[in-house]
Amino acid sequence: MRHTDDFVQDELLRLLELLATEAPPHRFERPPPDADSGEPVPAESLALLDRARALALDIHGLFARRQQREAALAALVDTARELTLPYEVDALLQVITRRARLLLNFDMSWITLRDPVDGRSYVRISDGHASTMTPGFVVPAQGGVGNAAFDRSAPFWTADYLTDDRFPHSTATDEVVTAEGLHGLMAVPLKEGSDTFGALYGADRSVRHLTPDEITLMSSLGDLASLAIKKARLLAQTRSELSELELDVSRALDSSTTERLVSGVHTRLIDMVLSGHGLDEVAARAAAELGGALMVRDATGRTLAVTEGFPDFDEAELFQRTLDAHTELAPIRSADGLWLCPATAGREVLGTLILAAEGPAVDYQLRLLRATAQSTAVLLRIQAGAETSPDGGRSRLLQDLIGDSPRAPEQLAVHARRLGVALDDPHVVLIARPDGGASGRALVWASSYAHRMAGLQTIMDDCLVLLVPGTDSGDSGRAVTAELSTVTGRRVTVGSAGPVAHPGSVHGTYQEARRCLEALTALGADGGSASAQELGFLGLLLADSPDITAFVQTTIGPVITYDSRHCTDLVHTLEAWFASGGSPRRAAEALHVHPNTVSRRLERITDLLGPTWQEPMRALEVQLALRLQRTRHAIRSPLSTC
Repeated sequence: MRHTDDFVQDELLRLLELLATEAPPHRFERPPPDADSGEPVPAESLALLDRARALALDIHGLFARRQQREAALAALVDTARELTLPYEVDALLQVITRRARLLLNFDMSWITLRDPVDGRSYVRISDGHASTMTPGFVVPAQGGVGNAAFDRSAPFWTADYLTDDRFPHSTATDEVVTAEGLHGLMAVPLKEGSDTFGALYGADRSVRHLTPDEITLMSSLGDLASLAIKKARLLAQTRSELSELELDVSRALDSSTTERLVSGVHTRLIDMVLSGHGLDEVAARAAAELGGALMVRDATGRTLAVTEGFPDFDEAELFQRTLDAHTELAPIRSADGLWLCPATAGREVLGTLILAAEGPAVDYQLRLLRATAQSTAVLLRIQAGAETSPDGGRSRLLQDLIGDSPRAPEQLAVHARRLGVALDDPHVVLIARPDGGASGRALVWASSYAHRMAGLQTIMDDCLVLLVPGTDSGDSGRAVTAELSTVTGRRVTVGSAGPVAHPGSVHGTYQEARRCLEALTALGADGGSASAQELGFLGLLLADSPDITAFVQTTIGPVITYDSRHCTDLVHTLEAWFASGGSPRRAAEALHVHPNTVSRRLERITDLLGPTWQEPMRALEVQLALRLQRTRHAIRSPLSTC
């Protein structure tokens, strides 16, 4: 029979052997007492064996936990190694969620990221079977383990979500948890420095109490994920910047190549211009380089050259687009698909190039069109010869007519005839002032209008000045106001005067038109039109700078001149006649002459001033001019007389 002590020793050795061989836990159960021992085992020995068996199971569990921890750490190292690979952000998030689910044996895992724009968190990626927790789900701003982890900036978990009252709940989140059948739930914040930008979640469909090792493992995975996400974002940003840089380099190379091609064509066209080739030859060569038909027009809209195959077009629409191109000083496209480019010298428009491309115009064609326009501008300037303006000197001629030109009126008339302008025919002077000044479309319209009307145009003091054929300055002014207002879309104020039929009289007529323009402004009638005949002496009274000499000369100048040349007394006769109430007899008594003498003098005055000088409005202006003339005569030194 075996002794009790031997039984205890054997049992203790058996427990040690089980620990050494890593036997499963059920092998550590206490065997029944040996029936052959012949004696019962004391209670103290049994208690000792139970204590030894419990310690052995604890040691066995410790070994198991260490093995699990080692396995988890090894898996975490593998995960860290996998996260170092160059993933796109979405692919990286998919790896993180899959690893989280497998490492901790979750049923589901997902990642939420906070939008920096609206501050809301969205589910970005999920792993495991899910029906409602899909990408794009908006995480409520309050309640849930995710917000608890955000607030604590530390992992937060619950064994049974719906029954846990340690944190506030949100209806939306509770509905999703119920729909997915989730119980155990954990969230780990994803941080960059002190800023929390998202959360990593794991969930079970059963009640689960997480161990400290599992919580530590999930937290470590969250730290690795944060670093990997930061790196992936930086990598994505770097790739984007590299792509933009590559694109910029490609564009720069393309632009450089295009510039070399355009420069080469430009050089060849300039060589043609300087070699004396005509506009038709230059246009034909440019059209071949541009790959389309080409039309060249001057600043007034007159066609100078056109290549074969140019299509039909709407002239009215093309005129409007020409004005737009001249205003923008850049190529623009018409509704017919034509490209219009101004040929300029500085901001001076010399002409217009119109391209009918065979297909949609590309950047190279537009650059080449600009270069061609520049070459054409050089040719147009050369063809202008000695003249200083692209309109054949029309602007300069009008400036000479209205200014103090040293050229004799006869010379100016000859110059005008060469330009097709007959100054010995009646002309009217129009001064137009568009709101905002005379520029862009207004200048282009003025050149075209003067060309159509066989007249002259220039710009003075930011106003358009026109000298065009006509006998009624009022009607001409209203026509200009209506047409130019339509073209520019702005108010246009026009002062007009005339007619005039001699180069030497244009200066005085211009001054009358200027006074009319100033009078309209003084009357608050901007956007209107008036002539010298329509305003009369109001033009003198309301002008900012009244020209009394011009008013007197315009009104009674012929009478004053006649008296000076013939030593007559027509001015005094007019004064006496008005003073006598229009009675030749009483006027004769005041002048101490015979009434027939007064009648003959009045006939002479009618010849000089015209048959309407006695009408009420005209008579009022004559009386005002007589009074101004007498006043001027009285305050100046006496003039020599015959």
